[in-house]
Amino acid sequence: MYCNYVFQFYFSKMTIDFYYMNVSAPCRAVLLAAKALGIDLNLKHLSKGEHLSPEFIKMNPQHTVPTLVDNGFVLWESRAIMAYLVSQYGKDDSLYPKDPKQRAVVDQRLYFDMGTLYARYADYYYPVYLHSGSFEPAKLERIKEAFNFLNVFLENQEFAAGNNLTIADFALIATVSNFEISGFDISPYPNVLSWYNKVKTTAPGYEEVNGKNALLFKQMMEKLMKNK
Repeated sequence: MYCNYVFQFYFSKMTIDFYYMNVSAPCRAVLLAAKALGIDLNLKHLSKGEHLSPEFIKMNPQHTVPTLVDNGFVLWESRAIMAYLVSQYGKDDSLYPKDPKQRAVVDQRLYFDMGTLYARYADYYYPVYLHSGSFEPAKLERIKEAFNFLNVFLENQEFAAGNNLTIADFALIATVSNFEISGFDISPYPNVLSWYNKVKTTAPGYEEVNGKNALLFKQMMEKLMKNK
């Protein structure tokens, strides 16, 4: 009883500032993790160009979002932020296991999301959305290859790193939802599709945090395309 009181008191007093953009998939991943942990972040939504201000660059020299400030401790890169939040504030380690082998699998999935899946999304779609590029068939094949990898990872298991929800699922579903709203067909990858639907109904606050904001991202990209 006393421990619960102390825990609740501590959480009520802490201030964790979260600099983000709601259309950003990495930002949405962190928001999903915070929801799952029951953490109320002090949200600081950035408008265009605010991340380039001298104040922000002093705080984060890479001037990237998301950026988290926990009582003076500054951290950026969404996957590192999620791992930190679980390690610092998680009631248990289910979202980011302490067991070395289990954690290694979660890390592998996080690196796969960053270095392969999300990277190939950006490589294929952003030159078209943000510049005057065109969709390149060879890059689309690389996306299909990445989805085949993910489909294999998900064989005989419910979630990205096993049979429990972890921060790897938050990172991956934020990315996969970007593919879906961009028109990529997920149906040829049955394990991915099953996992996608399961996480959408399992992750706390999914629709509020990721579903609605992914649609905002879609609207923003469509507007950019029309204004070219």
